[in-house]
Amino acid sequence: MFEIKMNGRKINPKDLAKELEKAVVNQAKQAIKEKVGTIRHPETGEFINVVSSGNTLKDMKVKVEGSPELIELAKERLGILKSEELMNTEVKKPNVFLSYASEDLELAKYLAETLMSKGIDVWWAEWEMKSGDSIRQKIDSGISGCTHFLVLLTPTSITKPWVNQEIDAGFFVTLTAKQCKFIPLRSGIAVAALPPLLGARVASEIVEVGQDMSQLVNDIYDITKKPAIGPEPEIVKNSVVTNTGYSPAANAVAKYFVENSEHGLFADPQISVEDLAKVTGMTLEDTEDALYELSGYVRESIRHVLVESSIFPKFDGYWKPWKPKEDAMQLAVAILNDKNFPTNLQKISELYSWPPRRLNSAISYLFSIDAIADNRVIGCAPYITQWIQPKDGLRRFVKSRS
Repeated sequence: MFEIKMNGRKINPKDLAKELEKAVVNQAKQAIKEKVGTIRHPETGEFINVVSSGNTLKDMKVKVEGSPELIELAKERLGILKSEELMNTEVKKPNVFLSYASEDLELAKYLAETLMSKGIDVWWAEWEMKSGDSIRQKIDSGISGCTHFLVLLTPTSITKPWVNQEIDAGFFVTLTAKQCKFIPLRSGIAVAALPPLLGARVASEIVEVGQDMSQLVNDIYDITKKPAIGPEPEIVKNSVVTNTGYSPAANAVAKYFVENSEHGLFADPQISVEDLAKVTGMTLEDTEDALYELSGYVRESIRHVLVESSIFPKFDGYWKPWKPKEDAMQLAVAILNDKNFPTNLQKISELYSWPPRRLNSAISYLFSIDAIADNRVIGCAPYITQWIQPKDGLRRFVKSRS
């Protein structure tokens, strides 16, 4: 007989993999907190607040909170592009490099003139090359600056070494520059006759001069063929809340749990995936996608949805008359300033006249930012834990919001 212990606790060998993953997740959360949570604004003294959720590597989520100035400071220290730099990035207008064989000059000219007439700038050798120009340098410049590399594939052009060199350059640019797209266009040649690398791409066909090229123009402008989207189901439409950061479908699911939880505890309430789809008025597929989006806040067990307590501080503020983060701050300030402040949740609930549902949400938030020790044990209901045990994170939480 042998026994396995982890952090002083006996572990069932059957649960070893789960316990190891949990330990890895906790270590990852702690490493992120140590890396990001130590960032402090030099003038205001505000710390970055790190909120974590999820118990597995698949559903672990970490979110940082703080003033806009502190978030920008964190981005700078971590080497992330600043938001204003993203906002100032200019969207390039369509600029097409047209590759073709001289034997296909008439068809290439029609393509170039058609695209130009639709507001699309075209690099075409007949227009760009002048006496004394370096052919290689001009072509290099045209390909490197294009947003779309368009090659006219014909039985003649695919045998031309120069065209194939341009295709190689076009592939390289599209693979290394996200703003460039490779577009093959067939004329008089079947897809099966194309080289594998070209045949693997969607290649439209042009048959003759004068042919309607509207689809090619739409593809270059990235105009979708999809029809206009219709209105959402009423239940989803009513669930849309500004700035939740989640889809309407995820909002509908979160709203259901927020409004139907009695105490704001784990698995409170429970519901099957099929029944959840019915009560939200969504399809089963949309419900499953919403649950996937909310991973870390919910989990599935035998086709039943078990809600995590961390969902309530995240979403209560949208559908309940209280703000969990504000409640958590009120509790944190009281704990730090009053040595006689009660640690028992029932006494705190009576002191503030908060029902367990509201108090549990605030406590869950303090758990998520590692401000108090997570002492949850079975038998605490209707409270999430029996007592509060402050950690150093509680002091930093109060200082960063002062």
